[in-house]
Amino acid sequence: MRIGVLALQGDVREHVAALAACGAEAVPVRRESELDAVDGLVIPGGESTAMSRLLGVFELYDPLVKRLRDGLPAYGSCAGMIMLASKILDTRPDARHLDALDVTVRRNAFGRQVESFETDLSFAGITDRPGERPVRAVFIRAPWVEETGPGVQVLATVDRGPAAGRVVAVRQGNVLATSFHPEVTGDVRVHEFFVDMVATA
Repeated sequence: MRIGVLALQGDVREHVAALAACGAEAVPVRRESELDAVDGLVIPGGESTAMSRLLGVFELYDPLVKRLRDGLPAYGSCAGMIMLASKILDTRPDARHLDALDVTVRRNAFGRQVESFETDLSFAGITDRPGERPVRAVFIRAPWVEETGPGVQVLATVDRGPAAGRVVAVRQGNVLATSFHPEVTGDVRVHEFFVDMVATA
């Protein structure tokens, strides 16, 4: 099973390492031929407007939209969640997104870089299994989900603090997204969850 990591900008190396730790063949994706050769794709954290522009520079935007519409499993973390969303609040007017998740996302919802934080989360499909500990979530200039469509499953919400109740992990069919960065914690359970999704697909 080969899973790509969109390698235009952001936490590419960390996602490659996490996927490899889950037993997947993890490869960077910068070209259409590389996109054609993967069974699933991770869109990493980074800067969503830069990623949007670079998809055009590398002539990957249209091929990626097509593969997502054809059912390619995808996982987006932080900026990746923004890229996968159908509607984005507080972004640049020229920013493009992939319209693969029926959600409205607010960019930089948790605030500036200095307001980054960590917390423990319950995550449906992971922490509801016997003996599982909470998922440690790292939020860095992170988005949150303001609205979800009828086909979207909420997997995690923040349960304390000023952001209590905010949706930070969702799934719709073959598409998974988190506001946070599991690739930086050493806990690969979210990546295992996605690898299982790819295997099932």
